[in-house]
Order: sequence, then structure tokens, then C-alpha cells
Amino acid sequence: MTLKPLADRVIVKQIEAEEVTRGGIILTSSAQEKPQVYEVVAVGPGGIVDGNEVEMIVKKGDRVITGKYSGTEVKVDGEELTIVRQSDILAIVE
Repeated sequence: MTLKPLADRVIVKQIEAEEVTRGGIILTSSAQEKPQVYEVVAVGPGGIVDGNEVEMIVKKGDRVITGKYSGTEVKVDGEELTIVRQSDILAIVE
């Protein structure tokens, strides 16, 4: 199954946390802090949203930071994805 976002929606996938600290200590999965950095999987077409023209700035493959509690989490083919509005994206990581 594939998801195609509508309007100003963006589908993102959380990037895995690092398992080893800079000092070389290996962390268990429960001790790892979840990063708020996501990879963009799909981008909607933009258009008119709430009476305003929305131009999509992010593109597939971008790494972005979103609000901590923004979006809707979905599971597709065993993969956890989050659907957010472009306005919920706080920054593009370069």
C-alpha cells in the first residue's frame, strides 16, 4: 500500500536514534532519546488551503524537524510514518 498526501500534507519517517554515544558507550533502545528529525517520504501538491495559496517548500528526501506532538501517526506495511502539515515543519536540516 502506498500513501499519497493531499493538499499541504507531508509524510515523514523518523530517523533512527544513534546506538553509540560519542564516548563509545552503547545504549539500549530504552535509553535512547527519540530524535525529532524526520526524513520526508512524500509531499502533497499544495494548492488552496483554508483560502490561501500554499506552495510546497519541502521535497522528498529532505531531513526536517517537526513539532514534538504534531501530526498523525500511521503504520503502513509495518513501517511507522507520520502525516503532518507543511506548517508543522519547523526547519529543514542541511
